[in-house]
Amino acid sequence: MSQKLVYAKGSCIMDLYSELTAKYQTVPAIATEIINLEAILNLPKPTEAFMSDIHGEYNAFQHVLRNGSGNVKSKIRSCFRDEMTETTLQRFAFLVYYPSERLAAIHQELQGDDLQQWYLTTFRRLIRLLAFTATKYTRSKVRKAMAPEFVYITEELLYNDADTPDKLAYYWQIIRNLIVLEQADEWIEATCRTIQRLTVDHFHIVGDIYDRGPAPDQVVESLIKRDQRHSVDIQWGNHDILWIGGAAGSALCIANLVRISARYNNLSILEDVYGINLRHLARLAEQYYQDNPAFSPKMGRSDRPITEAERLQITQIHQAIAMIQFKLEGPAIKRRPEFEMDHRLLLDKLAADFSTIQLNGHTYPITNGCFATVDPADPYRLLEEEQEVIDSLVESFTHSEKLHRHMDFLMDRGSMYLRYNRNLLLHGCVPVDEDGNFIGLTIEGTTYTGRQLFDMLEANLRLAYSQPTEKADLATDLLWYLWTGPNSPLFGKHDMTTFERYFIKDPATHAEGRNAYYHLRKDPDFIKKILREFVLDPEVGHVINGHTPVKKGTDPIMANNKMIVIDGGFSKPYQKTTGIGGYTLLDNSYGMQLVTHQPFTTKADAIANLTDIISTRRVVETEARRRTVAETDIGTALQAEVEVLKRRLAELRNGD
Repeated sequence: MSQKLVYAKGSCIMDLYSELTAKYQTVPAIATEIINLEAILNLPKPTEAFMSDIHGEYNAFQHVLRNGSGNVKSKIRSCFRDEMTETTLQRFAFLVYYPSERLAAIHQELQGDDLQQWYLTTFRRLIRLLAFTATKYTRSKVRKAMAPEFVYITEELLYNDADTPDKLAYYWQIIRNLIVLEQADEWIEATCRTIQRLTVDHFHIVGDIYDRGPAPDQVVESLIKRDQRHSVDIQWGNHDILWIGGAAGSALCIANLVRISARYNNLSILEDVYGINLRHLARLAEQYYQDNPAFSPKMGRSDRPITEAERLQITQIHQAIAMIQFKLEGPAIKRRPEFEMDHRLLLDKLAADFSTIQLNGHTYPITNGCFATVDPADPYRLLEEEQEVIDSLVESFTHSEKLHRHMDFLMDRGSMYLRYNRNLLLHGCVPVDEDGNFIGLTIEGTTYTGRQLFDMLEANLRLAYSQPTEKADLATDLLWYLWTGPNSPLFGKHDMTTFERYFIKDPATHAEGRNAYYHLRKDPDFIKKILREFVLDPEVGHVINGHTPVKKGTDPIMANNKMIVIDGGFSKPYQKTTGIGGYTLLDNSYGMQLVTHQPFTTKADAIANLTDIISTRRVVETEARRRTVAETDIGTALQAEVEVLKRRLAELRNGD
């Protein structure tokens, strides 16, 4: 093992040497690049923002993305200090957040000289703010954040002072021509987007873009637009896995996500957004199922009213896909004894008349049963119509162009965990027993725990995604295990009691059994053990965690500031539990801050009334001195380049 690692490291150095010596071949070129890189290493560390559990709530998410988790307004306040009233500051901030919408409003409010004066004032303010946000970046990086069509003009305005007499006429002529040539609005929009990008350099999404919310597709689209030079990364959540699994052709993942979409009145995401054909499922549902209160869609979302006929159809679809899911689970559990999930074989525990079920030595009455397609003699056998339905769904999921474009992005930017700038980012948990010992899965005689468990599961996930025609192989079954398995790092519980919650009233059967990780993570020594397992420094590192909403009165900062939980309630149903609208963690050159956001109303309300999300900041950790790029992962890579270039410079000077 060690020989392989040494060889791999040596190969990387040789590759870097070949790449750099091909690019920089003369002494002046090499010296210039060394000067450039060593200067960059002394710049302040760029700002990172961490968000998790967006659950399809695009409106709240996009607002936090636009306002840089409150950073944009903070920058405006610092840049202009006492030059703006609070009202002026708020109006200017919303121009930066929502430039196209605010420009439309300005054109309704102002005409003639008033509009011209607004343009002149706004241009100066935006240039000052852009200069202020760009101070800790190189000119090259700032240029890459600009809209290509306005790079020349913006740089001329940015790096030429209007108060310098020799350039005064030049400066104002650029601005006047932008207005005369009707390019002012386009420049303002582009510059506002540049300021947004520079305010937060890198976004980490710590899982669950998808779930019950109405617009996960728009969240992904906004991240794709935001992503420049890999400025976004994603740690997959359990709900994300269902959608990745769907694109990979996992019938079990598809059945689960269709069921959840029906449960939360969100089937439109499948049909209207991703073009998934539900006609076969709707026909089957109408044939075999009636109204059933246990399967009536949750109607918490006032923005999606439905008729009584639609409610009945969704209720029928919900039952039909749930039965298909329960039937599909049987063969998967039986062919994968290593999953140790035999206790989740439930259909064969039903009485012949479906009135009761035997579980763990107890008999429970069944309520709201809907087992018309279940054969007591062979309960896991799909009817021919059910098989046709699931085959049709698999075909639709594996051939949806938009779904695959979105899942390709999640695969390209995503991982089971990430080590980044001293920190460990993961969505769910690191499975452990009550004593804090790592537990996991034994596959073909090899037991995987801790970091090896994550690596094995990710390798199989990528394999399953690469071959969607494989339907019952281990890699595809592991996708489903990630969603619901007892030792899945993304699930974090022993049982997913979906069946019991539908059909058994006794709440004792609903218990799912959280992994011991969730109470042990308050212990600093346990978190240090986790950091060591993932090859991070336990003295300076942190674990940044999502997945579990932080309840009112519970501290999201644990284990002497080593564990930070950032699932604060982007999902509206969870806001009753958390009392807030989400957390964002900021990590900049000064230290870490946890930002608590109040619930977001609507985008229309925010723009019309300039209603910002009220955010409060709590210092997690303060650096004794400002951290620099040299103290980041990018800095480590740049330092390696410097060493190679210095070596090559010495060779050239020695005549080699």
